[in-house]
Amino acid sequence: SLIDISPEVQDALQAGSPVVALESTIITHGMPYPTNFRTALSVEAKVRSAGSIPATIGVINGRILVGMEKTQLETLSNKSDPELIKISRRDLAVATGLRKSGGTTIAATSLIASIAGIRVFATGGLGGVHRGGEISWDVSADLTELGRTPIAVVSAGVKSILDIGRTLEYLETQGVSVVTYGPTHDFPGFYSPKSGFNSPWQVGTPEAAARIIDASRKLGLKSGQLFAAAIPEQYSSDADEIQMAANAAVKESEENGVSKRGKEATPWILRRIAELTHGKSIPNNVALIENTAFIGGQIAREYAILARSNAEDSHSVDLLIVGAAALDVISQPRSSSTDASITTHTTSPGRVRFSLGGVGRNMAEAAHRVLGSHQTLLVSPIGSDLPGDLILNDTQRLGMRTDGLLVTSTKQGSAVCNMHLDVSGNLTTGVADMDIVQNIDATPVIELIDKHKPGLVAFDANLNPKTISAIVQFCGRRQIPTFYEPTSLPKCTTILPALEETISMNHQQTSPITFASPNRLEVTHLFQEITNSPLDLTNKRIWWSVMDDLKLGDSYRADLAVLSKSYGEINMFHAGLPQMAITLLPFFQHLFIKCGEHGVFVAMRMVDERALSWSHERTRPDERLLIANGENSMLVMKHYPAIPLRERIVNVTGAGDSFVGSLLASLSVSGAMDSVASLDRIVEEAQCAAILSLSSSEAVSPLL
Repeated sequence: SLIDISPEVQDALQAGSPVVALESTIITHGMPYPTNFRTALSVEAKVRSAGSIPATIGVINGRILVGMEKTQLETLSNKSDPELIKISRRDLAVATGLRKSGGTTIAATSLIASIAGIRVFATGGLGGVHRGGEISWDVSADLTELGRTPIAVVSAGVKSILDIGRTLEYLETQGVSVVTYGPTHDFPGFYSPKSGFNSPWQVGTPEAAARIIDASRKLGLKSGQLFAAAIPEQYSSDADEIQMAANAAVKESEENGVSKRGKEATPWILRRIAELTHGKSIPNNVALIENTAFIGGQIAREYAILARSNAEDSHSVDLLIVGAAALDVISQPRSSSTDASITTHTTSPGRVRFSLGGVGRNMAEAAHRVLGSHQTLLVSPIGSDLPGDLILNDTQRLGMRTDGLLVTSTKQGSAVCNMHLDVSGNLTTGVADMDIVQNIDATPVIELIDKHKPGLVAFDANLNPKTISAIVQFCGRRQIPTFYEPTSLPKCTTILPALEETISMNHQQTSPITFASPNRLEVTHLFQEITNSPLDLTNKRIWWSVMDDLKLGDSYRADLAVLSKSYGEINMFHAGLPQMAITLLPFFQHLFIKCGEHGVFVAMRMVDERALSWSHERTRPDERLLIANGENSMLVMKHYPAIPLRERIVNVTGAGDSFVGSLLASLSVSGAMDSVASLDRIVEEAQCAAILSLSSSEAVSPLL
């Protein structure tokens, strides 16, 4: 990433504490030294006195800084450095690419602050339409930036050297909310409390301003707000004299051609005003920026309180998913070659694209699309790097919650998965860097589960065994159902230490894991490890207790034989899939086994009230349904054939995750498995979700 967020600002953003962005052009181009340096410090102090954290934004040696040390502020204050430039949005890529240093304008600061997650920005005077702008088309980028960036700017109105009337009209066109912060609708004129124009709206308290910002966020508006606060009254007596100097400076700039020099014009005019007023304009300039900084700090503080209140209102979630959120880098050649010696030691022409991935993230997106609300929370660690920024921003773009994305304070990078597909879209090889997920500590995960009290907790096998054990045990104590996605053949047995640890403390018939979604190979591997490994889990009391209660006798074996003969072409029966599934049921109460082209095989152990709701059901071979009644439980097994594909397969990377995400969305709703009909519905919906993603270039189909 090209953006360095200071530890203080990063911690504040992570904790939901109030932060105020501050620009740096006022340091590099707005005031003489040492006034500029002293003002930079005093403005930050004003923000702190209002209860917020200041985040001065600028560029030093090509690095965008959000929050600066005192030495960095002094670097930008150095007027003897001719290399310091004025950086607007258009200059950001060039300045960072060429490793330049400079102050960021309102436009650039607004953009960077928004990317960093800062909602309030305090400055002196907004840029605008220059006098004669109807002919020259000289319009500040500040205005267009406010029209496309969701940030609240607190300023002393528009710089008085501009055409204030046309600026207000332009802001209206851009969809920017203009609000006077004060007792009247008078729009301030920078050095003067009044400009002769009125704002369409007026507020008098930081609470009211915060509610406007919050409402804009809830509406999903991409434009910003301008809160115009008048210069303190004790400095307004000089307004007429300073305005006369401003008019004279503007006239001079038109006569000597400075007005046509783009971004050089405003700094020159401000310096000329200071000269014409014998320095009187500078204290006023300092006063108005200190005033807006204090007001901005108050507004940010109230907005943080409001945001926390909103978060508390939305603590409860239906579904919480813990797992990998990754950036997928997907490469696919345009054509295949039969000569392996040509293709194995060089690059091939083709297509490389980027998309969000990670098993946990894919499941969360699919569930979010099905549920259509904010009731799905993804919990995943991300790094403070470019992949992490992309994951965070794209998650927001999809309308998903981001309060479960844990930005690590270490230098560990975000999860990245590099996949190589063949020309048909099948995965041939790849490299997955999931260390950040595998190293996640259980403590923040458990805190989020405890905070949000979800109805269902799902997790993938990218987590480490210690964290998985903590999740399973915590959810067991709180009686929260759990869902395990084995992820891959090498990782599927990551759950075994959690099973062993949990059942050693639990002598009841309750399965440690409520749901699991292995594929056929993973079922076989889990079966082999559980029955043959040193853990010897089938020798535990819980396993024998469950098996005894199921009472699988002659009737069960006869029904299974009928099913095997009726559907002999389905080799899952002959490969022992039902037997392996039954062996796993004491540990995984309900299994949804993905069988690829053979569909889905479901094996469930119904207990308590759910067993009662199924008590009238009987084995129906024509529907591939087997029912076996135990003493206090019931075995349900059903096979669902694959749904025929009507579209060509584009890629297979997210089909299984989409299947599971749809299942999770359905299972998080009460009554999801109360009957054969409800089970049929949720499995069919999950199969359709997988089919949609098979036909999509994205891991999870946008059509879901």
